[in-house]
Amino acid sequence: MSTEHQQSSPGTLFVVATPIGNLDDISQRAIKTLSEVDLIAAEDTRHTAKLLSHLGISKRTFALHDHNEKQKAQQVVDWLNEGLNVALVSDAGTPLISDPGYALVNLCRATGASVTPIPGACAAIAAVSCSGLPTDKFQFVGFLPAKSKARQDFYLSAYETGMTSIMYESTHRIMASLNDLKEALGAEQQVVLAKELTKSFETFFNGTVTELIAFLEQDTARQKGEIVLMLPGKPDQSSEINPEALRLIELLKADMPLKKACGVAAEYFGLKKNALYKSMLEQE
Repeated sequence: MSTEHQQSSPGTLFVVATPIGNLDDISQRAIKTLSEVDLIAAEDTRHTAKLLSHLGISKRTFALHDHNEKQKAQQVVDWLNEGLNVALVSDAGTPLISDPGYALVNLCRATGASVTPIPGACAAIAAVSCSGLPTDKFQFVGFLPAKSKARQDFYLSAYETGMTSIMYESTHRIMASLNDLKEALGAEQQVVLAKELTKSFETFFNGTVTELIAFLEQDTARQKGEIVLMLPGKPDQSSEINPEALRLIELLKADMPLKKACGVAAEYFGLKKNALYKSMLEQE
């Protein structure tokens, strides 16, 4: 990433993840990249200036945010074509994850410009990894809808997917949002809240919606900060083996092979043969 370029050697856009709180979370590769690029596209140049100062890096920055990204994207691509290397950073975490950068990266891909990630912190992934919720399948949806009816509809549809849903919510809407969750899925719905990740007042709360609302109402300061909400999906009912099906298999296997008995029971009860067979083997 030399500052000396040849016209025939295009530059690269580096999508650089920065800390979400604790500044020690920045990677050595991110520091090296920010030190060597020619320009840094920042969501807020004042915020990024503080990080660069902490790292002892002096580099030219320019603003690239929701309001100017479409206009700036072509200029960045032109710089890349001239051989300049550019880093893209947001205020915290991984760019494009509920942060600016999509229009720029999309244009780079469309025009053949080189884009490479410098991975690191991401609030959504940090939160779900410590949530205690299933992580074999999950969806990240960014910020929840602003309107009450839209939030309730979202909660219902998210639950029906059967997978863990990761959401961001603002401090001034968190209580209304939780009341909408209570209305949509009931007072006993399980939910996980994570806030101020990697910071001094990092908090995780696992419990029912009612318990979480009470926890936040006890101290209004708990409602402030960067908030991640996580909702488990609807359990897979097919994984619950009907005890009557198991009883039928016990009766049938006296006159036929176990696998065939499982097939008969599966067809009779509308279940999965392999699940029944596995359940029977576990009991032996």
